[in-house]
Amino acid sequence: MIKTFKWIVFAGIAASLTACASPEVVDTKQMGDHKLSCKQLAAEIQEASEFERKAQKEKGVTGTNVAAAVIFWPAIIGTYANANEAIKAAKERKEHLVDLSTKKGCSM
Repeated sequence: MIKTFKWIVFAGIAASLTACASPEVVDTKQMGDHKLSCKQLAAEIQEASEFERKAQKEKGVTGTNVAAAVIFWPAIIGTYANANEAIKAAKERKEHLVDLSTKKGCSM
């Protein structure tokens, strides 16, 4: 009984660490992107850059990453994989938005 309880607590901590450490993965293309004005496109590009910066930061040494490595090391692998996915998505989003901006003749 105590062994089962410890396992449940351990699994709960591991799951929460993984959830907390995951950066958001943005959609590369979103509905309505083609309707955005030049000013809105610039703001969306800035936001995608911020998502990328936050994801890069998650790959560094953070308290959550250290705790994940000590308590449940597979969580750190999940965090790094998710961070890489978030970085890639943010870069692709920026490329998409810059392409739209260029087609609209916006000056950057």
